[in-house]
Amino acid sequence: MQWIVNADEAKQLISQGATILDTRNKLAWLISHIPGAVHVTWQQFSNNQKPYRGKLLADANLLEQKLRQVGIFHSKPVIVLGNPPDNFGEEGRIVWMLRTLGHQSAALVDGGYNALVKAGVPTTRGLNQPLEIGDFVVNRTALWEIQRDELQVNLSENKMAVIDTRQKREYAGETPYGEQRGGHIPGAVHFYFKDLMDTKGNLLKPEEIIAKLETLGIQRDTPTVTYCTGGIRSAFFVAVLVNLGFSNVKNYAGSMWEWSASPDEKYPLE
Repeated sequence: MQWIVNADEAKQLISQGATILDTRNKLAWLISHIPGAVHVTWQQFSNNQKPYRGKLLADANLLEQKLRQVGIFHSKPVIVLGNPPDNFGEEGRIVWMLRTLGHQSAALVDGGYNALVKAGVPTTRGLNQPLEIGDFVVNRTALWEIQRDELQVNLSENKMAVIDTRQKREYAGETPYGEQRGGHIPGAVHFYFKDLMDTKGNLLKPEEIIAKLETLGIQRDTPTVTYCTGGIRSAFFVAVLVNLGFSNVKNYAGSMWEWSASPDEKYPLE
């Protein structure tokens, strides 16, 4: 299954019993959500210690427990919804996480919750009935993630393209989210993750995205790493690239929170 599905494809999967995860804020979910959709945040499955908040929990048993509690089954597709015009790509982070932990049929919805509603998927409000506990077992892969020191070695050997998916002001040095140092990883090119979509949160046509990447010297086979502040926006970026057939793209989940808290002489910023 693709990492991204359109609203009609998601509607069909939901009708067949897919698990639905909703990453919009809790109030929006309470006011209106797809029946059975479970509200989740990326923080539930991530380290809560500064400066490692972007990194997934290291304890596989704890991750399994948390994912089973929100109804994740090994053999059941997972549809993840967001509010792409206004959010930070949380739906991409959840899909990237599930894929990295070994789930083979998790996808986000292009256009998010609003696209599903427009496609005629019914909605409800308030709390759900108690969830069925899932059976998911973590089988982690390194295909789509990279750790700080592996990235640092590859940078020194000039072996990969690095994309900074934050706002231009962050790339230039502002630190709005508690980074200990400002700037960007040496050699990183800038491509704000929201420039992958239009103002309504729908992804641009594949050829438009590919053309934007080619202007930065990035082809489908270019080894590529994405990062942001805590691996959320950059995970969304990875989901888009993998869905477009890019063969070697990884999210640096530690991102600027971790990198900027590390010694400057080994982990420099420009």
